[in-house]
Amino acid sequence: MTETLPTILDRIGNTALLPLRKIVPANGARILLKLESANPTGSMKDRQALAMIEAAEADGRLKPGGAVVEYTGGSTGVSLALVCAVKGHPLHIVSSDAFAKEKLDHMRLLGATLQVIKSESGGQTEKLTRDMIEAARVIAEETGAFWTDQLKNHDQLAAYHRLGDEIRRQTEGKVDAFVQSVGTAASLRGTGERLRQHDGQIRIVAVEPAESAVLSGGSSGAHKIDGIGAGFVVPLWQTGVADRIERVSTEEARAMALRLAREEGLFCGTSTGANVVAALRLAGEMGAGATIVTVMCDTGMKYLKGFGEFI
Repeated sequence: MTETLPTILDRIGNTALLPLRKIVPANGARILLKLESANPTGSMKDRQALAMIEAAEADGRLKPGGAVVEYTGGSTGVSLALVCAVKGHPLHIVSSDAFAKEKLDHMRLLGATLQVIKSESGGQTEKLTRDMIEAARVIAEETGAFWTDQLKNHDQLAAYHRLGDEIRRQTEGKVDAFVQSVGTAASLRGTGERLRQHDGQIRIVAVEPAESAVLSGGSSGAHKIDGIGAGFVVPLWQTGVADRIERVSTEEARAMALRLAREEGLFCGTSTGANVVAALRLAGEMGAGATIVTVMCDTGMKYLKGFGEFI
């Protein structure tokens, strides 16, 4: 019998784990990719958005029909737009022209109202992030909307604890390393925390843009890896949450995203490309017999125009 679900939100989570077949190092560790593109909006941020909204509804911070506001590079905004559409919450999003137009269009189609801040260089910078945060704060203050404030929101960690549980179940506990790029740091922190609860020896590797490698002591700068690299050390980041930090350039991340599409049939965004670049580096060190899990953060359909020169 075909399963009938209450709402589309019940399709969030429980995504598949897939081994890379061709993009692997010789005699290196096995790399498994968590297919978060299978979530309803094609992004792992569906998990985060649902957790933040449901926690606020449960404790009364967000009333029935109450408005929500957030700043976002795109994926969180699309996910919030989906959740708010289903639950009946008006949504105001602050974003920028630095991010994929497909994401901005998707948010509007799901009913969100957008304020789009113009970037200085077409890339994400610390100033742009802070300008977006301030704009969202002003909207929340003037309208009384509930501000999810994703860079500081601890409610989302529970969603990524569940992601860690899924990974452990799917690998039967046989996972030696977890690799994930850092935006709010919630996915790396929450998933890493849960995996470490089961195995204190697991290696947790963070990934950040080489052009803005602030977590590893570098300078802030502009980059074009959507969804990661805020340009400053984000509040949810904790020293010790990762055993190491890998720097991956926009060029490396984009090239790997194209390889994944053409060699593995996996059409993803640049944050996923960055994850796989870092996972491959680690796989060569760990050797055969080890298992590394990383994340396909979202679908490449969110970035289709950005790959236009290759079509």
